[in-house]
Amino acid sequence: MAPALATDWWVPFTQLDDVLVTHVDLVPGETKEQEAWTWLDGEERRRALRFQHTGARRRYVLCRASLRSLLCGTLDCRNQQLALGASEHGKPFATVDGLEAPIAFNVSHSGQHGLIAMAPRGRVGVDVEERAAQRNLDVLIDAVLGPRERADVMAASGRQKLDVFLDLWTLKEALSKAHGLGLSLDVSSFEIPPDIRNGARSGVLWMPGMPEVAWRLTNIGTNRFAAAVAQEEEGP
Repeated sequence: MAPALATDWWVPFTQLDDVLVTHVDLVPGETKEQEAWTWLDGEERRRALRFQHTGARRRYVLCRASLRSLLCGTLDCRNQQLALGASEHGKPFATVDGLEAPIAFNVSHSGQHGLIAMAPRGRVGVDVEERAAQRNLDVLIDAVLGPRERADVMAASGRQKLDVFLDLWTLKEALSKAHGLGLSLDVSSFEIPPDIRNGARSGVLWMPGMPEVAWRLTNIGTNRFAAAVAQEEEGP
């Protein structure tokens, strides 16, 4: 059996067909942070030390260690056999003994919450945003939303305005990460399907110029954080 973290700071959050989403508790804790550090390889430790903000370093270390433990359990390998990499646009992948592993995964964190999505096939993306006041919200609305989405946000008032925006933003970011183009994808060029904008938890979107691929979008947010998962499906 593959090793597991002794401290349970991550727990299963939800299962979406074959996508497992795990929640990582990023609240400071000396014991778990020390244990997480032992799971990192040399390059990951060097990267962690480059973070000037202790909160950013803690989030990276805890999420990375949790990801390694989950992958070792799923792939039935030792931590020493596992290596993690990323494509040119930041799409993550794992190798075991130098061979790319047949698994898709994605990680996101915000404030005290981390999410890890794992799937045995296709592409998958996850995004989480703590439900806290956003600076420059009006600028973000103009930068990432389409006309109908902006109208949805502006029709809301008070705290609901922020919640509507964060729900849309996480859905778009999850899709961007699943797509694999990261920041190079203009998320304002497409809009979230009307059924999701009207309250459905899940729906399907086809990207402009990509009729062969359908993307299943699911809102998995709570009252503590906005969150979404995007998974590749076969086209029509």
